Amino acid sequence: MARTKLVCTLGPASASPRLVQGLVRAGTAVFRLNFSHGSPDAHARMVDLVREAEDATGTPLAVLVDLPGPKVRLRSMDPDPFTFRPGQRFQLRRNGAGDDRGASTTYPGLAEDLHEGDRVLLADGAVELSVASLEDDLVTMECLAGGTVRSGQGVNVPAERLGLPAVTDADREGLARALDLGADFVAQSFVRAPSDVRQLRAAMGDRYVPIIAKIETRPAVDDIEGILVEADAVMIARGDLGVELPMEHIPLIQKELIRAARAAGRPAIVATQMLESMIHASRPTRAEANDVANAVLDGADAVMLSGETAVGDYPFESASAATRIAAYVETEGASFQTAQPACRHTSEGAAVAHAAAAIPVEDLGIVAITCYTETGRTARLLSAERPDVPVYAFVPPRDVQRIMCLQWGVETLPASPPTDTDGMIALMDDGLQSRGLAKPGDTVVMAASSPAGRTTTNMLKIHQVGMPVR
Repeated sequence: MARTKLVCTLGPASASPRLVQGLVRAGTAVFRLNFSHGSPDAHARMVDLVREAEDATGTPLAVLVDLPGPKVRLRSMDPDPFTFRPGQRFQLRRNGAGDDRGASTTYPGLAEDLHEGDRVLLADGAVELSVASLEDDLVTMECLAGGTVRSGQGVNVPAERLGLPAVTDADREGLARALDLGADFVAQSFVRAPSDVRQLRAAMGDRYVPIIAKIETRPAVDDIEGILVEADAVMIARGDLGVELPMEHIPLIQKELIRAARAAGRPAIVATQMLESMIHASRPTRAEANDVANAVLDGADAVMLSGETAVGDYPFESASAATRIAAYVETEGASFQTAQPACRHTSEGAAVAHAAAAIPVEDLGIVAITCYTETGRTARLLSAERPDVPVYAFVPPRDVQRIMCLQWGVETLPASPPTDTDGMIALMDDGLQSRGLAKPGDTVVMAASSPAGRTTTNMLKIHQVGMPVR
């Protein structure tokens, strides 16, 4: 399997036991639920499907809930769909039914945030308009590039002036449901500043769930280092990001954001239109294969499929294609991969992880790095170092096993807490052999906290599998 993790979105095309388990076999580690679509009952059923697949396959699986965020959407259009033509005038109103002259939006205060000449995009850029005039609650726009739009589709305006709160009422409602459903990650949409992430974390109260900050606005790109301090991971959501910023900027922004995430030791997910043509085709285009490959070479921890697995005709084939591309590039493309950031570790644990990954594996015949962790911290530190061999993490808590599903190169294995350091070493030795991951005489690197149960990673051991612990 690929060491770059795969996130797949569940939807009508994949909401069955057979398909969810098929996606697991194809390499999916994290299942995304988009709370902008679907009913609460449907979301609960999808979580049940993931947990059933976890039991059936014996593989830890994570659930990621994607909150709506401060997204402006069109209300009813008439006709629906509505076709825009260049030069046409169209109004955005505070309220009222849609007609051939305009429509209302989900954000009544939109007119207060816009200026004449602002660019407004509908349906992820399918239609481009320019603000011609503003009068009270009425925004009159002129169509610059035509296209077709449906009710409920998005309205993109300059994010830095949008007056919607970072955490909306819909987000709070969705967060409460996500916590009740036992979600392992929560994705926060349209993050603009580090304070946005702090607000969402405060809304959780004492129920901690890792937050994935979706980078899809210009302010978020500009303040990525501050956001990485607050968020547990980032998602490079290229759909709205490509609407907010010139499309030709997105490839380099992607590389810059992944580089910043790696330097901060935070996982980065690359998302949106990875294999878009596979919604209706059984094979990806060559350009899409290159897109997945470049995300892997850039150093992304995960790639994400959206419509391909949620509403597409070929969900299993899409997941399999992403995994095959990633695995091949990881194996054959080492000379093209982005260089690992220079070591600037100041903590004992990070230094131990760096040393473990830096050991010359070929000279010593090392086949794997293994660790024991109850919090996941040791595995996260090892993942950030991008070692040349697999990382097998022995983790007792089930919730931590699931969180590890987003860590590049880490395979999580269940374990029972050992009583002492010798027991911990024996646990890892026996676990590798019983699962066929190493055989007697193989050399592995072990990293952990000693005595067992300490919070600081301070032990590094080169160990021959099958040898007595001494």
